[in-house]
Amino acid sequence: MSTLSASTVDLPTSRGPMRVHLFAPGGAGRVPAVIFYSEIFQVTGPIRRTAQSLCGEGYLVAVPEVYHEFEAPGSVLGYDTAGAERGNALKYTKELASYDEDTDVLVRFLTGHPQGNGRVASFGVCLGGHLATRAGLHRKLAASAAFYPTDLHTATLGAGKRDDTLARLGEARSPFFFVFGRQDPHVPLEGRRRIQARLEEVGAEYEWHEFNAQHAFLRDEGPRHDPALERVSLGLLLRFLAERLRAD
Repeated sequence: MSTLSASTVDLPTSRGPMRVHLFAPGGAGRVPAVIFYSEIFQVTGPIRRTAQSLCGEGYLVAVPEVYHEFEAPGSVLGYDTAGAERGNALKYTKELASYDEDTDVLVRFLTGHPQGNGRVASFGVCLGGHLATRAGLHRKLAASAAFYPTDLHTATLGAGKRDDTLARLGEARSPFFFVFGRQDPHVPLEGRRRIQARLEEVGAEYEWHEFNAQHAFLRDEGPRHDPALERVSLGLLLRFLAERLRAD
């Protein structure tokens, strides 16, 4: 008997269909849902494996293709110079309003999904960490978890490189969960301090973890992968999600 099923669905947005990779746990019953935002490379092998692992813990997991208005459905960017250049260019080309619309479309889809129980959280890595944090501003999000979110401390996400995610953190109703690597050049000490200071300033409910690790240490491909910290940090994430999504 299969413990999970994988499928895709194309959800309509004002900028064209958004391909979403859906991972559903086997068995009867309604379960919490998690929007899993990927890195700039879209739905790669490591992203799929993390999504499947999370699904295996009893969550309905939806992974959107964040660059759906620019790339053909199913497109995956390579973990190489060309892929990084394309992914970084697109994250500054896509409009902030498009990121927000995508989140709203996903939340509406998951809250109405027949296998969902109406509770939805966000989770993301790298670019996706910023998107997961921004998704936490949505009034129907129950929790938000971000691993080494990029461009958050610099407020440079989206077209024009001017976002208001940090400025709007006081609007969030859901708690936040953050994980960082101290050796991550994309989110240096000064940046981490800026994010945490803002959380304190607005009185946000949040959880904060830092490890001696590089950027993208969760990715199970390449030299920066840290299997031990992957197990520890995902264990912390699962505990956080269970507290927020499974509590009566």
